[in-house]
Order: sequence, then C-alpha cells, then structure tokens
Amino acid sequence: MAKSSADDEELRRACEAAIEGTKQKIVMSIRVAKSRGIWGKSGKLGRQMAKPRVLALSTKSKGQRLKAFLRVLKYSTGGVLEPAKLYKLKHLSKVEVIANDPSGFTFTLGFDNLRSQSVAPPQWTMRNIDDRNRLLLCILNICKDVLGRLPKVVGIDVVEMALWAKENTPAVSTQRNIQDGPVAAAVTESDLKVSVEKELVSQAEEEDMEALLGTYVMGIGEAEAFSERLKRELLALEAANVHAILESEPLIDEVLQGLEAATSCVDDMDEWLGIFNVKLRHMREDIESIETRNNKLEMQSVNNKSLIEELDKLLERLRVPSEYAACLTGGSFDEARMLQNIEACEWLTGALRGLEVPNLDPTYANMRAVKEKRAELEKLKSTFVRRASEFLRNYFASLVDFMIADKSYFSQRGQLKRPDHADLRYKCRTYARLLQHLKSLDKNCLGSLRKAYCNSLNLLLRREAREFANELRASTKASRNPTVWLEPSTGSGQNVNAADTSTVSEAYAKMLTIFIPLLVDESSFFAHFMCFEVPALVPPGGLVNGNKTGYDDDDDLGIMDIDDNDSKTGKNSAELAALNESLQNLLDGIQEDFYAVVDWAYKIDPLRCISMHGITERYLSGQKADAAGFVRLLLGDLESRISMQFSRFVDEACHQIEKNERNVRQMGVLSYIPRFATLATRMEQYIQGQSRDLVDQAYTKFVSIMFVTLEKISQTDPKYADIFLLENYAAFQNSLYDLANVVPTLAKFYHQASEAYEQACTRHISVIIYNQFERLFQFAKKIEDLMYTITPEEIPFQLGLSKMDLRKILKSSLSGVDKSIGAMYKKLQKNLTSEELLPSLWDKCKKEFLDKYESFAQLVAKIYPTETIPSAAEMRDLLAPM
Repeated sequence: MAKSSADDEELRRACEAAIEGTKQKIVMSIRVAKSRGIWGKSGKLGRQMAKPRVLALSTKSKGQRLKAFLRVLKYSTGGVLEPAKLYKLKHLSKVEVIANDPSGFTFTLGFDNLRSQSVAPPQWTMRNIDDRNRLLLCILNICKDVLGRLPKVVGIDVVEMALWAKENTPAVSTQRNIQDGPVAAAVTESDLKVSVEKELVSQAEEEDMEALLGTYVMGIGEAEAFSERLKRELLALEAANVHAILESEPLIDEVLQGLEAATSCVDDMDEWLGIFNVKLRHMREDIESIETRNNKLEMQSVNNKSLIEELDKLLERLRVPSEYAACLTGGSFDEARMLQNIEACEWLTGALRGLEVPNLDPTYANMRAVKEKRAELEKLKSTFVRRASEFLRNYFASLVDFMIADKSYFSQRGQLKRPDHADLRYKCRTYARLLQHLKSLDKNCLGSLRKAYCNSLNLLLRREAREFANELRASTKASRNPTVWLEPSTGSGQNVNAADTSTVSEAYAKMLTIFIPLLVDESSFFAHFMCFEVPALVPPGGLVNGNKTGYDDDDDLGIMDIDDNDSKTGKNSAELAALNESLQNLLDGIQEDFYAVVDWAYKIDPLRCISMHGITERYLSGQKADAAGFVRLLLGDLESRISMQFSRFVDEACHQIEKNERNVRQMGVLSYIPRFATLATRMEQYIQGQSRDLVDQAYTKFVSIMFVTLEKISQTDPKYADIFLLENYAAFQNSLYDLANVVPTLAKFYHQASEAYEQACTRHISVIIYNQFERLFQFAKKIEDLMYTITPEEIPFQLGLSKMDLRKILKSSLSGVDKSIGAMYKKLQKNLTSEELLPSLWDKCKKEFLDKYESFAQLVAKIYPTETIPSAAEMRDLLAPM
C-alpha cells in the first residue's frame, strides 16, 4: 500500500511551524483538496475549482482539560503553509460523506456555531479511502475521548469503519502511557495505527459481533440469500409476539372490566358535572344581573353627584349679589363710590359673558332659569347704562359751566393766560374706567356721551381762543406798513422803508404754540377717554413741534383693557371716521379766531403772510403722523387763508404795475423796477421754513407782469421803444444783482432781462449806425446779395455797382467820417436818460460799426482789388480817442 500523507513527517513539521506560539500540538495532518458544492443539485457533484489545503488536528492542554481543534492551512505565494481557518471540535455536529461522489473520497464537516447556515460548507476531497478513514476515525476518537460524545455520521457505516480499523491495526498494540493524554496515546502519527483500547467499539462488543457474524457466516457472502433469511426470521419473530399476546387474554379481560367500571364512574361524574354546570350558570346569571344593577346604581349615584355639583355652579353663576344689584340700580356716582361702581360693572360684564354659549355649556343655554336670569341681567345693564349716561352728560356740562363762569380761567386785559385743562382732565379721568365698562356693556350709549362732551368742551375752547386772540391783538404794538408797494409814483414823498413788524409774526406763532398742542392734547385725550379704537394720536410724553404736550405720563387715563379682544386696536377706518366726526364737533368754530389773527396781521403788514405761512407749514408737517384729523384740517385751512391773503396782496401789486401802461408817455426807468427790488429784499427777510415756494410764485407773477407791462409801454412810442426797454432792463439787473446770486427764481429772470437788454441794445445801435452810414452799408448789402448768383469778377459790371459808383459812395460816406461818428455819439446821448449806461452803449456802438466796416473793406478788396479805401485799422485808430 502506498505511503499515506499522514505518514509525512515533513508535512507535520511544516504544520507545527505554522502554528508556533499557539501552545497547540499537532496530532494528525493530511493534504486535502477544498471545493464548494452547489446546494440543491442532485445527481452530480457540483464543484468549483479545487484548492489544495492541509487539515491538521491539534490539541491544547488547559489545566486538567484538553481542547481539540481542526485547523485549515493554505499555501502562501512562496509555498509556505500559513493558518487559514480554525474550528473547535466541540462544535462539530455532523460528519457527512457526499453520496453523489461515487469514489467516496469527499466529505463535509458540519459545525453548529457557523454564522451563516445558508452558505454551503466546504467539501474536502482525499486522495483515497484509507486517508479518508484515517482522518474521520481520528476525528471520531478525539470527539469520544475529549468531548464524551460522537457527532452525527451520515453516508458511512460505523461497522464498516470498525472493520477497516481492525484490518489496519497490527496484531500487538502497544499502549503507551505518556503525559500527552489518552488521545495522543491511542492515535499516534508515528505509526498511523488505531489502538484496540481506543476503537469505536469495545473488546466485548467486538467479540459478540464476531460470534454473531460467525453464526451467519454461510450467508454473508450472498446478499440476496442473507436478505431472505432475515425476512423469514422477522416473520417468525412477529408470529411469536402475536402468540404471546393471545396467551395474555385473561389479563386483558380484567383490564376491560376495570375500564367498564371506570367508564360508569366517569358517566356518573359527567352527569353530576352537568347538574353543577346548570346551577353555576344560573348563579352566574344572577351575579351578572346583580352586578349590572349595582353598576347602574353606582353610575346613577355618580351622575347625581356631578349633577348636583353642576347645578350648584350654575346657581352660583345665576346668583346676583345684593350689593351689586343695589349699586347698579340705585347707587351714587360720586367719586368716593366709583370703586364700588367699577366692581359692579366688572361683575355684570363677567356674568353676561358667562351666560353666553362659548362660556356656557350649550345644553344650559335654553334652560328657563338661564333665560330668565339673562333677561334680569339685561335689565340691570340697561338701567345702569341709562343712569350712568345721564349722570355723565350732566357732569360734563356742569364742569364746563363752572369753568366758563370763572373769568380767571381766561385771558384778560393786560394778561395773556395759557389755557390749563389739567383739573378738567383730572376730574374726567375719575370716570375713565366707567366709560370703558359702559362701552363693553353697550357701545351705542357712547354716541350721546361723546356728543355731550364735545358740545360742552367746544364752548370752553372757543371762549379760551377768542379771549386769547383778542388780548393777543390788543397787546401787540406794531406800526402799519403800506400795502401799496408798486403803485405808479405820484411824487417823491412815498416812503417804502417799512417799519419792523416782527411782533405780528411772533403773535401768530404764539397763538399756534399755545393752541395747537392744546388741541392735539384734547384730541388725544378725547380719543382715549371716549374709548376710540384707534392708534394713539400723540404718544404720552411726546413732543409736538418741539414742545412737550400737556398730555404727559402723569396725565395717563389709567385705563386697562377689560377684554383682550378690545385691546386689538388695529386701524379701523369706520372708527377713525367716527373719531374725526367727533373732533369736528369738538373743535369746530375755533378756526374763526385763528382767521381773525391772520387777517389782523395782514392788515398791519401783508408781507408777514410769508413768515406766517412758514410757521404754519412747520406745524403742519409735525402733525402729518397724527390721527388728529381736525388739527391737520385747521392748519391746512390756516395755510390756505394765509396763501389767499398773500395772493390778494400779489394781485393788488400786479394791478398797480398794470396801471403804468395807462399813463401818457413813459420815459426813463419805471418806478416799480427799483421798488420791486426793495420788495423782494423785504420778502427774502420774511422767508421761514417751507414758504420759499410761496415767495417764488409771487416773484414769477410779479416779474412776468413787469416784463409784459414794459413791452406794452414800449409799443406806445416805437421810435424810443429800444431806449426805453434797455434802460428798464438794465435798471432791473442792477437792482436785483445781489438777490439773483442767492435766489434761483430771480436768477432766471435776471438772465431773461439780460437777454432782452442785449437785444434792445443791438436794435438801437443798428438804427444809429444806419442813420449816418446807410448808403455805405446798403452798397455792401447789394454786393453780398449778388455774390449768391454771379461770380465776383462780374459784379463791377453790374448797374449801380461799378467802380465809379463805389468812388461816389466812398466820397459821400467817408469824407468827414469823424463828424459822422460824432453825430452818432450825440444821437446816442440825446435820448438816453440813464447817463451811466452811455459808456457801455458807446463801446457797443463802436464795436458794431467796426465789425460792419471791416466786412465792407473785405468785400471791396475782393470785388474791386484796384480800388483803395481806408483800412479797418485806420478806422479803429480814428475811433479810439472818441
């Protein structure tokens, strides 16, 4: 027989080297081929490519115990063995020889601790049957000796394994007692033999098996004969068993009798149990009926208790405390009793809300007692609201009547008194929370209260404004300024140096400073006091145009929101409209006293409308964020009144300007030109804030009328129109030069006058030049006209343009040219009333004449090259000393 790989000492040493350091000892090592079968494939052995591996059985001592392992080693790249996997033999549950392999060399080892049982275990293929038997026998012996149990063996006969072991065991087996334990002594790799003591079956079992096999030694060789024999013996054995059973018939009869007796007892017991079951069922039904009645009674008791509690709560809700009922129906509204009134209102409001469906269970809403109590509370509410409204109307009227009757509250002769409503507001504040509760009880009642308050306070405010305005006008000392500024001068005695009237503007500003914050405060107080759901008109402690309002932190109403829903005071357009309507009633009529101050200031000095307009505009811009609509309307009306009065002044002044064109002949500078400069200077001094637009509009109207009037007057005498225009436009520029540098509107008209002045100068100078040198420049004009149609060489041959004609023109025009120029100067000087304009006009005249003459000289040189005339330089030298 060929040498087994189990006898390979070199393989054993290689395995020991691979597991060096693990304190394990190699018991057996053998080369195998590893492959994986395909599950579910019957009829053939499905394998993947086989891989060479080495299986090694090893043991490790741990105290008195011995552990056994199965190691799988693989070959590395250099052919050196290295550990691949390690299995503990204590987890070996099955050894199965693959039935599909006809050679029988292939087997699998099943371990019960593998994580994935769905993966097919590896298949190990040996070189021959002997190697397979050696390895499996060694594994089984180690399991039996070390673990005390054998794994399940499938596909191989244990008896066949025992016979193979006996055939491959030498006649004399030497038992060695060494320290390696019974496994090492029974299976040693040195001789690869299986000892008798460590076989699968014991010696006694083996002898019995041999005796049994010896009995049938004749039939073992023929399988069919042996099988037939076994069948016959089995039939004989079954017959013997039946015979034994028949012999035991008396015993069976006794057993049957006992069974019959037991059956009778069981039937009696079943009858008794049926009777007991009926009784128990009836008893159970009775108990259930009792429990049902008991549960109903208990539920009824609980419901009755809850009902009593709910009825007690409802009765508590429906109860009207006697002290509140007395206060609501007949209590006093004196200040000392207000706390009790407020408490009664709060209780009444809470009681009414408590009887409403959201706060009351809907099942109670239709109860007669609840309806009757709701009707009673409604009656209490209407009674209290009527009494409180009547009291407050009378109270507001009595407060104002008391203040009006006392003259010390108002301005008197020689004493201006600032209106003081602190005491009035303090007394009203006492009833602020009462008004809050009246609003929550009945919103409709506030309409009459607001109207009564407005009517009463309107009388007080109008009286205060009238007395203050009268005393303000009486105490202001100011000289009356002339209202006629631009009227045609009838003499030199008119004085346009107006007196100082700043006290008029100061008086108007004082009127606004005192009353506008007061009106805003009253509007704000009224909106809070009368419970309007609008944003605050002026925040407490806020500033109105730099002045602290009278309605400050100490003047707070002390009103707390009764209901969270009422605190949501968004911008309600309807509420705001109602507030503005009430403010109209509160403040209506007071504007007449402001108008009286404006008209009075206008009569003293119309130009003070400018400063008053600026003051009003400043206050108006400060009120734009307020909801005090009437105060804004009042300021807007004041601004319109001031603008109207100022427009009246401007219209009258324009009418005065237009009167100039009705005069007979106008010469020189018109009187309204310098007077307008004085007027514009004064107007600039009065400008404040936003009144610039007002003044600019007046400038535009004034200057437009002035220029139109100038043009109309100039047309009355066309001969002297240019002189008249240039003198007046020059005077306009000279008088407004300084103002035009700082006022854009006047600068625009300044440039317009400058252009008109230049045009008038050009026309007047051209007339003077043509009067002295008309034939000369007419000859030049004819030449220029012909040059558009014929060549320059043909011009001297035209009629009237020959060289002879040229000589005649030169002789008549340039002989005595100095006298002609002197005549020009005298003509320019003769009709000019403003001597200061003569030098500049004469310079313009000389320049214009030289330009025309130089153009003429160039034409002559081009058309008549052989003719000689005085050059432009000679003419310039002639004009220089003049």
